[in-house]
Amino acid sequence: MRLFLNLLFGFFLAACGETEHAQSGNAETAFEAAARPLLVVSNYPLFFFASQIAGESEDVPQIVFPEIEGDPAFWVPSADQIQLMQTANLVLLNGAGYESWLDWITLDRNRLLDTSAGFTDKLIELEDTLTHQHGPAGEHAHQGTAFTTWLDPRLAMKQAGAVAAALESLAPGQAVRLRNNLSALQSRLSDLDRELADTFAALGNQPILFSHPVYQYLQRRYGLNSVSLHWEPDTEPGTRAWIELQKILLEHLAAIMLWEAEPLSSTAARLSELGVQSIVFQTASNHLGQGDYFDVLTGNAKRLRTALD
Repeated sequence: MRLFLNLLFGFFLAACGETEHAQSGNAETAFEAAARPLLVVSNYPLFFFASQIAGESEDVPQIVFPEIEGDPAFWVPSADQIQLMQTANLVLLNGAGYESWLDWITLDRNRLLDTSAGFTDKLIELEDTLTHQHGPAGEHAHQGTAFTTWLDPRLAMKQAGAVAAALESLAPGQAVRLRNNLSALQSRLSDLDRELADTFAALGNQPILFSHPVYQYLQRRYGLNSVSLHWEPDTEPGTRAWIELQKILLEHLAAIMLWEAEPLSSTAARLSELGVQSIVFQTASNHLGQGDYFDVLTGNAKRLRTALD
């Protein structure tokens, strides 16, 4: 009965399809044709990699990134989004504990592909657990495994390879073109890695701060001398947070703090008084107003180079 309902749902939505890869917004109603395979992804980097590898063709699976508010790591899928994933031929996962919603959603495990499964030995296990407030999303905990794997371009290259394999399994007739597109994407990721390496090399062993513990793979890849706080850009740190920061600065003389988003002007001003400059270094986990994955990461590097100059 469930299979019949899923098929019926897929045929109904096919009549409302678009001619390009589905993006966020009305992605859940963007089935193009019942015969065209559907690939659902759980975050923006996977959507970008899949779109770059697939290219503009109707001979490859349709790629959907559901509309998600805030950080996809704390996504709670709606009933429609769950049904979308149940209808998909494949659901691409970031892995590394990123998709916590898998614990309470019924999905065919044979239709799930963990794009970080090929480098589990490279994953970073978190040493402690801290529950704290995260803006309108409420409280959450950082525990288990660090999951922003795509901030290390070398790991992103491996994930892109897994994405390409998934696309090829659904469109074997497009194997040559998919592999060529993968090669071009991995070349760009290699260039990005060199650009970030050159940028962070200018820091040397200079201490820096991260506003949030989501930069572990970046820190490891480029050998950064860093300490992570638990500050939110849209929330004024409390007295205790400022006291803890001043204690940290006694031993970790940082002059730069990297933020996921622009912090409150009052927070930035007070940090400036302590000799700490605020720089936005976005993680690119979700759609942004402008630009793509490469625009975001190279923009991060440019802002950091400007600050160092």
